[in-house]
Amino acid sequence: MFPDQSIPLPERMRPRDLSEYVGQRHLVGPGCILRGMIDSGNLGSFILWGPPGVGKTTLASIIAHTLDREFYTLSAVSSGVKEVRDIIDRAKNKSLFSASAAPILFIDEIHRFNKAQQDALLGAVESGTVVLIGATTENPSFEVITPLLSRCQVFVLKSLDASDLKQLLDRALAQDSELSRMKIEVKEDEALFRQSGGDGRKLLNILEIVVGATPPQKDGTIVIDNKAVTTCLQENVAIYDKGGEMHYDIISAFIKSVRGSDPNAAVYWMARMLAGGEDPLFIARRLCILAAEDIGLANPNALLMADATFRIVHSIGMPEARIPLSECAVYLASSPKSNSAYLAIDGALAAVDEDKTAPVPLYLRNAPTSLMKELGYHDGYKYAHDFPGHFTDQEFMPESFRGRVFYEPQQNAQEDRLKAYLAACWPKYYTKK
Repeated sequence: MFPDQSIPLPERMRPRDLSEYVGQRHLVGPGCILRGMIDSGNLGSFILWGPPGVGKTTLASIIAHTLDREFYTLSAVSSGVKEVRDIIDRAKNKSLFSASAAPILFIDEIHRFNKAQQDALLGAVESGTVVLIGATTENPSFEVITPLLSRCQVFVLKSLDASDLKQLLDRALAQDSELSRMKIEVKEDEALFRQSGGDGRKLLNILEIVVGATPPQKDGTIVIDNKAVTTCLQENVAIYDKGGEMHYDIISAFIKSVRGSDPNAAVYWMARMLAGGEDPLFIARRLCILAAEDIGLANPNALLMADATFRIVHSIGMPEARIPLSECAVYLASSPKSNSAYLAIDGALAAVDEDKTAPVPLYLRNAPTSLMKELGYHDGYKYAHDFPGHFTDQEFMPESFRGRVFYEPQQNAQEDRLKAYLAACWPKYYTKK
């Protein structure tokens, strides 16, 4: 084990300048756009969008150090409007007594800020009181309000490739104050790279775990190969990594629990995600999908609740958001289930793939011009409200697809009523049972 584990390996190996920074050559390589902003000192507000562990926080810190700017940091997980305004006030007061360049305000996970929190930034960003650098793993066009997004450039960061990960690995083994004193031989690195998934921070965390868990050989050498990495990580499956394989396993368990009508398992897996730092909006989006795909017409109110939950979570943020998320998950898990709408649209899309050119029957076409009327457009259309029961037996499918049934009501109270209505309207396609 390491003599001092109080500082994790990724933090010990955090680059101090661009010469040590790994990856994102399309942004910080010679002649590239962000490198040009740094070299010129002409820095505007921008958002770094990319997956976890690719250097967003590190890059912001390097820029502040390189340009000798005062550097404020906030985490959207734990900061609110008050903290934002306090920093802006400090920056304003400092500018009254100093002609130095505007300080940098770095906000990690800016997509978790609600509208009020983002609104609090607008004036300071527009006036140049602070230079905003935001970091997000979510598409900023969905998660950042338009007025703020319009005042920022967006730079897309990429997952680290194998050469980047090899560079990080070699540097850690050679330069880290702890690892460099140990005899470590990396015989195979494929599992290290595969398990890291392009995430530099995860690579270094895995390396530290494997080195600490692998017994040395007789000569004191710690040998790392694919088997050692796989065995070690299997013994550490309790770690929740919101950007890695565990993320997908737990969200899969959550989805299957709701679909399987188990509210207790649903809230348990949700709690695992929230405790691991999962974005609550990610969970809310999954609830919306579940409501439409797995509950559907068996309880149409489920989709309304899921939509309301997404909006509420976006508005209030954590920790309060856990309550509407729980309410929605329990409601969805306890609702009757039907995937009939899901099957209907997939069946219809398959039919479209068979024939994308099936003509619309003439009587279903509008006739806004006299020529169209002469050609028979709209001729013979039966207006449903002019007939008893607001229904006619007129066909609405293209001729080549008539008789094709995409929506099959399933057995639940809500769809039993729908099936009875459809059987009365279309007895040749739906029959009472």
